Amino acid sequence: MSVLDQFTLQGKRALVTGSSRGLGKAMAIAFAEAGADVVCASSKASGADETVKGIASLGRRAWKVSADLADRKAVLRMAEEAQRQAGAIDILVNNGGTIARQPAVEYAEAEWDRILETNLDSVWLLSQFFGRGMVERRSGKIINIASVLSFSGGITVPAYTASKHAVAGLTKALANEWARHNVQVNAIAPGYFSTDNTQRLRDDANRFAEITSRIPAARWGTPNELAGAAVFLASEASNYVNGHILLVDGGWMAR
Repeated sequence: MSVLDQFTLQGKRALVTGSSRGLGKAMAIAFAEAGADVVCASSKASGADETVKGIASLGRRAWKVSADLADRKAVLRMAEEAQRQAGAIDILVNNGGTIARQPAVEYAEAEWDRILETNLDSVWLLSQFFGRGMVERRSGKIINIASVLSFSGGITVPAYTASKHAVAGLTKALANEWARHNVQVNAIAPGYFSTDNTQRLRDDANRFAEITSRIPAARWGTPNELAGAAVFLASEASNYVNGHILLVDGGWMAR
């Protein structure tokens, strides 16, 4: 197999949560461009319609499922529906997540629960659900979306930071168990990207300038710039990569 052939996803079936827009949409379409068929998950029934159309235009099959990732029962129903529609899932991307910005002394208990349930519990439930089949088949890729806040604390985002530290830890724990079954579990830690989640930061002129000044690339990332890392971790090119947290941050963590 040539080097370039190792990056093909031909014949694979992927599930990407949070695929209605931003990073999730970019990764779902990149997988289709690399040859995969994709289950597009979002929080709303029609949320991934545009992504599904984009994948179909590439000649690949696409399905849509939906669930509130903060609802455990709904997450498992979504997983069962994805498997019913598409069959065995070869690639799972736990991308769906949310954030709330409040000073720690004012942070609402309900917001804490919502963030942890969405960003962490759903990752565990979906990884366990699809991981069983991957272990049985001795083949599979799980990609969790961590964050630069898997390494640092951030400001006014205690629940998000706690959830992303936990995602990094869970990635390593699952890799330790499943690597011997030829299932690679890794994570991508995006830096500062222009997405809905960062809109408030980008609207704050002072904070935007402060953040940008620390990024060696001197700019924020665009969703398409995460696609190559995702395809790499979903492909055979990463068969000996296990439990790794891949930073895609313009150099933020090197500063």
